[in-house]
Amino acid sequence: MDKRLQKYAELIVKVGVNVQEGQMVVINAPVECAKFARILVEEAYKAKASYVLVRWHDDLIRKSYFTYASLDVIKEVPEYVVKQFEEIVGKKAAVISISAPTPGLLKDIDPEKLQTESISTYEKIGFYHKFLMGNGSQWVVCSYPTEAWAKKVFPNDKNAFEKLLEAILKASRVDEDGDAIKSWQDHMNNLARVNKILNNYNFKSLHFKNSLGTDLEIGLVNNHVWAGGGEYTQDGIYFSPNIPTEETFTMPHKDKVNGKVVSTKPLNYQGKLIEDFYLVFKDGAVVDFDARTEKDTLENLLKLDEGSNRLGEVALISYDSPISNSNILFYNTLFDENASCHLALGNAYSMNIKDGTKMTEEELIELGYNKSMEHVDFMFGSRDLEIVGTTFDGKKVQIFKNGNFVF
Repeated sequence: MDKRLQKYAELIVKVGVNVQEGQMVVINAPVECAKFARILVEEAYKAKASYVLVRWHDDLIRKSYFTYASLDVIKEVPEYVVKQFEEIVGKKAAVISISAPTPGLLKDIDPEKLQTESISTYEKIGFYHKFLMGNGSQWVVCSYPTEAWAKKVFPNDKNAFEKLLEAILKASRVDEDGDAIKSWQDHMNNLARVNKILNNYNFKSLHFKNSLGTDLEIGLVNNHVWAGGGEYTQDGIYFSPNIPTEETFTMPHKDKVNGKVVSTKPLNYQGKLIEDFYLVFKDGAVVDFDARTEKDTLENLLKLDEGSNRLGEVALISYDSPISNSNILFYNTLFDENASCHLALGNAYSMNIKDGTKMTEEELIELGYNKSMEHVDFMFGSRDLEIVGTTFDGKKVQIFKNGNFVF
């Protein structure tokens, strides 16, 4: 296992963020993932990083903070925190984030406190998120288990941690004897093939339908770009922002979404699990919704700002894919979104418009780009999902049949 973890770390450093000689590297890591963080640090230095900064965090400490801190304290974002993010952006650091959530940990926390933190944080360090979403430098989200997360995924298994780690490595194409980097590059090439097909069609809109009640039409922005797998920074450095990944995605027009979408997996948002929910859109905005659990949390997300009830991303993934076929509900968007077609409420990616990373925010919004403090993916793919695209000359093209790509 140590050998596989070293291969996994090498994949993240060399392919995920593609560390350049002399580049600063930032690793965002839960304290429980210290073992893997140390391996990442060593691999980053071996790749000739100049300096590796590890930013530790802890879910239990975060819960104590929200339980006892006042709203006035939560509203404050210390200047030293802002300065740190300014340096990260200024030095165009490569950013590695280890995603290891504790699902449901914050279910009893006052939602006003969570909303207050989201708003305050965005106001002070929103520039950092815009920098990464605009591919100002390389970034990657990867994962490593914690005991609490593993027990949520495998509640009756005494070897839950080991079982989840194995599932993570398998989903990331890190085999015991195989060449993980070559396997990953082959996978990137296949995703690039799908992107090319979709971009050549230049669809005006997509229509989604299944037996669960999804009947949704999504208009796409003009000159949209399908992307997924590997991407390029504004300086032309190739990287892979998600490990694992199975998606090809693009930008919906913020005002051209109509119909109903029904979720097929729970959404872990702000430490709370939203389950069995649906959204109804009219002219781009959510006008009706419901959820079996945490409806108030879903409402808080939709009311966060003017863009959080509109779409910023539509992503296509075949139902017959490695993560889906594992039949594991990870309770982690990094994995669950790659088992299913998904949409994102909130901010769009500027790179999903031709030359979008060179445009001002005002120019992007004029084209249909959605602006928000949030970007939250939720899953709606199913075994019987049908997708039909309509081109600008009115031609209908089948994209999905029985949950899978037709090409």
